Amino acid sequence: MDIKKVLVAGATGYLGQNLVKELKSRGYWVRVLIRKESQEELFDAVDEVFVGQVTELDSIKGVTKHIDWVFSSIGITRQKDGMTYMDVDYQGNSNLLKDALANNVEMFQYISAINGDKLRHLKIFEAKEKFVDELQNSGIKYSVLRPNGFFSDMKDFLDMAKGGRVYLFGSGKFKLNPIHGEDLAKVCVDKMIEEVREETVGGMDIFSQNDVAELALRAWEKPIKISHLPDWIRKFTIWLLRTCTSSKTYGPIEFFLTVMANDNIANQYGSKQLEHFFNSEVKKLQNKD
Repeated sequence: MDIKKVLVAGATGYLGQNLVKELKSRGYWVRVLIRKESQEELFDAVDEVFVGQVTELDSIKGVTKHIDWVFSSIGITRQKDGMTYMDVDYQGNSNLLKDALANNVEMFQYISAINGDKLRHLKIFEAKEKFVDELQNSGIKYSVLRPNGFFSDMKDFLDMAKGGRVYLFGSGKFKLNPIHGEDLAKVCVDKMIEEVREETVGGMDIFSQNDVAELALRAWEKPIKISHLPDWIRKFTIWLLRTCTSSKTYGPIEFFLTVMANDNIANQYGSKQLEHFFNSEVKKLQNKD
């Protein structure tokens, strides 16, 4: 069997780094796209590094040359360079797709998020789903994965729990099944091999928000203290942020506050447990102190 040559875009992010490790562990040839040369030190086992700005088409010209598969988890996270969701999540991925089409890439996988297709009115999804539409209509073989929250996203619960109390909107009974980045990376590669066009992906364990809050408090060895705030505060917070801040500021918070008001249960995968993740994160933080 020929070894696939793979490009990972968004390689410096939480999922991207796990994806690179997973691909290399399976014997794939891997090229990573990074924004600046200093990020090269994050990778010790990749086959090739390409430095370019995905938002500038000319600077990534040829990034997919001789590549079979493209994995992209490109999106705004914590960059402070004035870019918008449309600049990065849509146009950046669109530029990457143009290069992939020009170089006859076999297949392109894009990582969106659960219910993105149903929540297009949110700024964070408006751009992501515009790209999904373009990818699906491009003629290339594609795979769109929609993961639930990552374990790393659940650190917000840990941060609150450190103070001895977790605050939730409403009853806290809405359910979710977050997934560890390592487990998600395995699913990404598996679904690429299987040529699955679209899939929601979550962890094995389904929790209510109250369950997650309890796990976070237990990890800090705190008494179980959970306060349930009226839902109008959540709605008012979204309105206030949309009115008074930029989309880049309110986008992630709007997303978080919106999804927390619904069940978010994706197809179940993986083996890693949130309880173990919380306990290990607390140990790391205690060792720093």
